[in-house]
Amino acid sequence: MARSCKEKHSFAGSAAEVPLEGRSTARQWWKENVVYQIYPRSFCDSNGDGVGDLNGIRSKLGYLKELGIHILWLSPVYKSPNDDNGYDIADYRAIMDEFGTMEDFDALLAEAHQMDIKIVMDLVVNHTSDEHQWFVESRSSRDNDKRDYYIWREAVDGHEPNNWGSCFSGSVWEWDETTGMYYLHCFSKKQPDLNWENPKVRDEVFDMMTWWCDKGIDGFRMDVISMISKKEGLPDGPVEGLYSPCVYSVCNGPHVHEYLQEMNRRVLSKYDLMTVGETAGVTVEEAKKYANTDGTELSMVFQFEHVGLDDGPVDKWCTDPMSIPALKENLTKWEKELEGVAWNSLFFCNHDQPRVVSRLGDNSPQSAKCIATVLHFMQGTPYVYQGEELGMTNCPFGSIEDYRDIESINAYRELTGAGLREPKELLECIAYKSRDNARTPMQWDDTPNAGFTTGQPWIMVNPNYTTINAAAELADPNSVFCYYKNLIALRQDSKWSDVIVYGSYDLLAPEDEAVFAYTRRKDGVTLLVVCNLSAQARTFPIPETVQWDSAELVTGNVPQAELTRQLALAPWQAAVWALA
Repeated sequence: MARSCKEKHSFAGSAAEVPLEGRSTARQWWKENVVYQIYPRSFCDSNGDGVGDLNGIRSKLGYLKELGIHILWLSPVYKSPNDDNGYDIADYRAIMDEFGTMEDFDALLAEAHQMDIKIVMDLVVNHTSDEHQWFVESRSSRDNDKRDYYIWREAVDGHEPNNWGSCFSGSVWEWDETTGMYYLHCFSKKQPDLNWENPKVRDEVFDMMTWWCDKGIDGFRMDVISMISKKEGLPDGPVEGLYSPCVYSVCNGPHVHEYLQEMNRRVLSKYDLMTVGETAGVTVEEAKKYANTDGTELSMVFQFEHVGLDDGPVDKWCTDPMSIPALKENLTKWEKELEGVAWNSLFFCNHDQPRVVSRLGDNSPQSAKCIATVLHFMQGTPYVYQGEELGMTNCPFGSIEDYRDIESINAYRELTGAGLREPKELLECIAYKSRDNARTPMQWDDTPNAGFTTGQPWIMVNPNYTTINAAAELADPNSVFCYYKNLIALRQDSKWSDVIVYGSYDLLAPEDEAVFAYTRRKDGVTLLVVCNLSAQARTFPIPETVQWDSAELVTGNVPQAELTRQLALAPWQAAVWALA
């Protein structure tokens, strides 16, 4: 049966002692645990300035330990002018002023390690800030020794060098008056892309990574790492809307695996690290190269096919619901085709996605638990984004002035300005899909500003914090928090841990419109996972291929769940059985 939220659990163990040369087949600590992502600006503010910081994170390590977390991924904490909330880095070896000092980081790292919590840093090396010293020098003259650290091109017929569109709207090209040339930026114009074809750039990046590894960090999440090698010649691409989306021409480029293998040889292979690449546009076949079991590149990758299933025909700004059969088909493809070849990363939420309980669920605690069950019993490393374990929901933003996300703001201005979308309709889509839904302050308690800050929050607090907050959920054994805690404990420290982590996966009833059901099998143990992803009661016929003698309920979000051939499921019911 499911454990009470009040029980304590020990860490499942670590493969840190495994020799580096044996890792291709060995068990790994990053396979057997759950990663918790922190968006520092919105997690916890320790000094009342309205912005989260490193000391705020350190003050909540006990909360994360209680949840059962042993791996923390920090979104960028480096020095940055914050055009894109820290993903525009001005100095890779300094801490953002609002977040604290390097001494504060060192204290966080030391205390986390004392609590058996590993720290994974966000590595943003496709681009820098235009305020980084490299770019300041690069744009100063055409013959500067750092000119080729970035991608510069002459105008073509008085216009941009090609028709690529930025991920944040507009062209990828920005005219620079100083030297009379364009520079490439796949994101904001304040985020110029680095030129990875220049070996000096790779030297700089690898030296910086080594510096952080020597400091004692435990891994890297690599931002848009699939974009570091652009299509040779930078040719025009197919137009959608006003531009050709740059992802068609910059993802999984001709030299990306060559660069990552060099990174692995020179840095990653020398340490016991977890590495995960954010790989926009990745296919299964490409993922097998990035996350191969030989260990020559990365531990795993993030693919985004499943979170794009409810996108519109041209862009993501759409309110259509996600198809459950399509979701099952996509996640099953990745489970089956990477099995034994590469390792999966499992996620529904992060700092770039709206809240899954508002997207796939109905904002209720039951739907939050059901969705979590679907994910946490699959093969791969699960990721929990801050507040997901509380069932935090999308925020009821009003006008475009309520938003802080550059992607949302730019899209509204460009699409309404060009007459391509009606303002009211587009605002509804932005409210549903904006990244700011994930970036509202962590809801700690029911005091003003959800206990996040004593000052003015940098972005609005979701008004439902009075009912959805950590203090209330820690005290309630039936809360979403306690359900997540149990899921994490089952993976790390239970008699079913081995089959949950390493067992094979098989989908049941792929055409069912609402029920996501599958089995996990290893060494004679079978787990049956059944989740009703709908607000209506359902009857699910258990296939004759599933046999049991004395089924044991492993966990579920409904007190009684009787296993019969015609399984009656309540709305948003999830249940997992161990079958003899």
